[in-house]
Amino acid sequence: MERLAGDIKFRRALLENVDAPRAVTERYGIEVDPMEMLPLWRGDHLQYRFKPESAPWPLAMMWDEHMRQMLRHRDLLRDEGEMSIFNPRFHAWRERQIRRCNDELGGSAPSVTHPIIAFELSEGCTVGCWFCGLSANRFKGYYDYSKEHAELWRGVVSVASEMFGSAARTGFCYWATEPMDNPDYDHFLFDYYQITGALPQTTTAAPLKDEALTRRVLGLFNLYGTTMNRFSVLSTAHLNQIHEAFSPEELLGVELIQHSKEAPTAKAFTGRARERREKLRVANKDEAITLTEHSHTTIACVSGFLVNMQEGRLQLVTPVPGSERWPLGYRIVGQRFFRTPDEFRTGLQSMIDQHMLESPPPDLPIRFRRDLQYKAGNRYFHLRSRSIEHRVLDDVAPISIGQLIERGNCTASELVMRATTDGTSVLAVADLLDQLYAAGVIEEDLDDRFAWQTGDRLTRRIEGRPHLVHPLNE
Repeated sequence: MERLAGDIKFRRALLENVDAPRAVTERYGIEVDPMEMLPLWRGDHLQYRFKPESAPWPLAMMWDEHMRQMLRHRDLLRDEGEMSIFNPRFHAWRERQIRRCNDELGGSAPSVTHPIIAFELSEGCTVGCWFCGLSANRFKGYYDYSKEHAELWRGVVSVASEMFGSAARTGFCYWATEPMDNPDYDHFLFDYYQITGALPQTTTAAPLKDEALTRRVLGLFNLYGTTMNRFSVLSTAHLNQIHEAFSPEELLGVELIQHSKEAPTAKAFTGRARERREKLRVANKDEAITLTEHSHTTIACVSGFLVNMQEGRLQLVTPVPGSERWPLGYRIVGQRFFRTPDEFRTGLQSMIDQHMLESPPPDLPIRFRRDLQYKAGNRYFHLRSRSIEHRVLDDVAPISIGQLIERGNCTASELVMRATTDGTSVLAVADLLDQLYAAGVIEEDLDDRFAWQTGDRLTRRIEGRPHLVHPLNE
């Protein structure tokens, strides 16, 4: 399957030898018989994927069950971030971001697991992938595992574990960085495991840079891992080198993500891929930009905190579709700096207090998310995104709450005053606003410079079925 995805010559050879493919696989050192897994690769059998009709090909059934398990595990990772007991405000904020992302991110949404924290153990990246969705800067150095750094690291991870409980197990130790740029990377991983009880997952585009380090990371996975690691494969030559360096058994806990230009892997329309697409469009080379897709809107996954140990920087972030406002596909909600575990704790708590609100801020404008299409109805209003259509009962006041929000020219407290001048229950109006806010349909990014930028208002085909909501819930 790795060959099928990452080697166009292999795919062509199979298609040219559909009735006698064994000679092709033998040439590549693949011992299994392709005839025993026809639904995985032959066009006239693809219709049997994930169906009982694939029973005559048990290897195909095994692979499909493996993929089902991967998807189930992905959903479990999302659930691992639950914090309703340990940190109710953070939990409510994260749930709101999940609902918004499911509504707003299109094809990217199902793959986003919303870890609550991520760490950068370097500054910049040595690889420089042309499609990098985070536009990683040039490498400027790594956070070495000195006595002082190790003490701060363990203190920071301990604070996260104390404040967020088991949700801290969703954390990982890279972002716009290459993990293997830090020769001490495995020491940081092991500390994380000892403190939280979970070994962070690793994604690397440079597994061959320091094979000894890569094997130490894979060894930790064999002992303590629960989440598969990933190698980003940059070309067919890179795939060949990885297959030569590691046996199939060594790669059992590794998913190879195929990123060669021939691979059928769409690139998110963010970061360098976004920049490249714009350059190609200006040069009238539209035929070269098909690998970036607007339905794949971001590679960012964290709804929580992004920590750069080198800079001592702490940011609150959440995924959004790549845009002029947020070209890297995530929104930076707030930022602090720290030098000690206590300052780290203070930074976390101050951003939770400032940004993780349970109701719309009373003194800020209240309006629907700018990607939503609003449509008034009789006692209802409709909100349509790229994925979902919400239908909301609008009968708590003699005037339309939906219309007041759509106009976007009053604060939440002003809206409540306008809607309750005839004696309408303040609590009923406030409760509807809270439900809309919790559902993630109220705009939280209120920078008006970008309120009406091109493409913000939804004009695309609606991909999901109508979603009837009364009151709004998922």
